Amino acid sequence: MSDTHAQTVRFVRESMLPPAEPPTKERGAVKWVRENLVSSWLNAILTILSIYFIWYVVSHVAPWFLNGIWDASSLSECREIRDATLGPDAEAACFAVIADRWQQLLFGFYPQDQYWRPVLALVAFFVALAPVLFPGLPKRMLWFTAASPFVMFFLIWGGSIWGPIFIALGFVIGWLVWRFLAPVAGPILALIAAIIVPILYWYFVAGLAATEAGGLIPIGLERVESRDLGGFLLSIIIGLSGIILSMPLGILLALGRQSDLFLINKVSVGFIETIRGVPLIVWLFTAQLILGYFLPPGTTFDITLRVIIMVTLFSSAYIAEVVRGGLAALPKGQYEAADALGLDYWKSMRLIILPQALKISIPGIVNTFIGLFKDTTLVVFIGLLDPIGFSNAIRASTDWNGIYWELFVFIGVLFFIFCYSMGRYSLYLEKKLAREHR
Repeated sequence: MSDTHAQTVRFVRESMLPPAEPPTKERGAVKWVRENLVSSWLNAILTILSIYFIWYVVSHVAPWFLNGIWDASSLSECREIRDATLGPDAEAACFAVIADRWQQLLFGFYPQDQYWRPVLALVAFFVALAPVLFPGLPKRMLWFTAASPFVMFFLIWGGSIWGPIFIALGFVIGWLVWRFLAPVAGPILALIAAIIVPILYWYFVAGLAATEAGGLIPIGLERVESRDLGGFLLSIIIGLSGIILSMPLGILLALGRQSDLFLINKVSVGFIETIRGVPLIVWLFTAQLILGYFLPPGTTFDITLRVIIMVTLFSSAYIAEVVRGGLAALPKGQYEAADALGLDYWKSMRLIILPQALKISIPGIVNTFIGLFKDTTLVVFIGLLDPIGFSNAIRASTDWNGIYWELFVFIGVLFFIFCYSMGRYSLYLEKKLAREHR
């Protein structure tokens, strides 16, 4: 290096500078605000309007909640307490109606000394559902999953224990018929026989056998009639029964609609289009009024069971279309790959096609289930006292006549908990399957 060049270089750094943090406006909360709230003049205006709206709502609603009165026996007493403590113009919710009538809103007219039974049935439901929703749990729990519907029926309705046992035996008979006839007669005939034989058994044998067994060994719980069911308990029974039963039926209808067999295809299409073309409230009126005309004279058919059947059929038609969308979204190569492996129709559907189609259909399926659970409030129009029905009955009493929002807020929170839980599980399942796919 020449002397002239050396004189022009005043300093040469011998070590690297440590990394510096980015500017304040390019990191943390400041960056998030700049990018999401004030990224443009339009977003800035909308942000200001949104903040004002939120402040306006909270400033009016928060005092109503915070000043809530929980200890009163009537709406007039609530107002007296408010006037004495807060002033006549103060905003205060009368949550005392919840403290006074929460039993009816949750359990209807179910006997108070038997509340442990529906609570235990709900716990049994979640335990039975756990190995289905979370595959990491022991597979032995699936035995309890299979038995849980009969356990829950016995806990909620009570009566002799032999009724649920002999009803469950019908499903075992159907499974045995399928297993022994499928290799000999083929899957279609075996399936038809597996449906007809249990129906005949339930119609001619199960009731008589349960009566005889109950006479010999009387084991059971106090009988609770369906008219005593109500409140959120009724919504849970109808909603969860419809969700559980409509899923397999909807899958079968989706497969039937895509079937090459003329009769199965047309029956599936006719069922789906007929059910979807009529509002649920019409089918509920059908379950209440018209269905009885098709039964033999003197036959009693529980109204709750009729509603569950109609809700299941209604939901299955929508599930069938959601699953059919998942089947149509699969590339044709998946079907060809299943044929190339030498799999028959049922094995290809069970092992290759349906797992992928159901994965695609998860958002639509969960959305249908959430809508179904909320639609259980429609049973109020056929005389069943769900939470909405009980809120009307409570407001009709002299003690709580004139109260509205407190009851609806409580009911809304209950439905939100269940629907939000289903939505969050849907997101969890989608993320889990996406990770496994990678």
